[in-house]
Amino acid sequence: MKLLRYGPAGAEKPGMLDDEGRIRDLSGVIADIAGDVLTPAGLAALAALDAGSLPLVEGPVRYGACVGRVGKFMCIGLNYADHAAETGAAIPKEPILFMKATSAIGGPDDDVFIPRGSEKTDWEVELGVVIGKRAKYVGEAEALDHVAGYCVINDYSERAFQTERGGQWTKGKSSDTFGPIGPWLVTRDEVADPQNLAMWLTVNGTTRQDGSTRTMVFGVAHLVSYLSQFMSLEPGDVISTGTPPGVGMGMKPPTYLRAGDVVELGIEGLGKQRQTLRADA
Repeated sequence: MKLLRYGPAGAEKPGMLDDEGRIRDLSGVIADIAGDVLTPAGLAALAALDAGSLPLVEGPVRYGACVGRVGKFMCIGLNYADHAAETGAAIPKEPILFMKATSAIGGPDDDVFIPRGSEKTDWEVELGVVIGKRAKYVGEAEALDHVAGYCVINDYSERAFQTERGGQWTKGKSSDTFGPIGPWLVTRDEVADPQNLAMWLTVNGTTRQDGSTRTMVFGVAHLVSYLSQFMSLEPGDVISTGTPPGVGMGMKPPTYLRAGDVVELGIEGLGKQRQTLRADA
């Protein structure tokens, strides 16, 4: 299934795509794509529906983030060996975890606002993992059983805030609009191998990232298992799993985003995003 949320920001309705790629309204069945809806039982109930009998949503719509009420927005740093190399960093021996504020979450095609004082706003196409079943101390062999599905994430970063202002990375990752998620949550049964997905990103039509989840240092199963050793993962928690090479800070000279730039990105089978950069007021 491809599940989604559509409508004005803050008033999104749940929906799903039918076999012809049209949006069907789920608001008569569930309140949101969140919480218990993402559990195995919740997804099984949605899969049993006849999508063709659901109300058809007409006309162009705004896509919201494909998951509502996100509890934790966790990110993995330097999780592609070739990306670590371009930044001059060593390949991590264990996953590097940082948190992104949930207030950064936005829709996949919403404008992205460059924060005040920013000179180094950067892009990162990433595979998002959405938890569907509580995970605590789970082994790697059963870790994917706790995944509801996958989505596209752009982990926007302000590099000066991230690395030159002291402390942890979170302040460079959490500006409002810095976490577009979607357009869809693609359920786990439709993704044969999360470690074999092509991914790409362009800036103003020029390809900047052209990679694959094959080059992850730590795969999805390892990440879910690893994180569950330190905290309980709950339905609706999101893990952004790292980015392949081609980010602005790795270019020679480094190149960063400016107001008016257009960023487009996608992951094989998971959909596409498009954002226009604006200066924050």
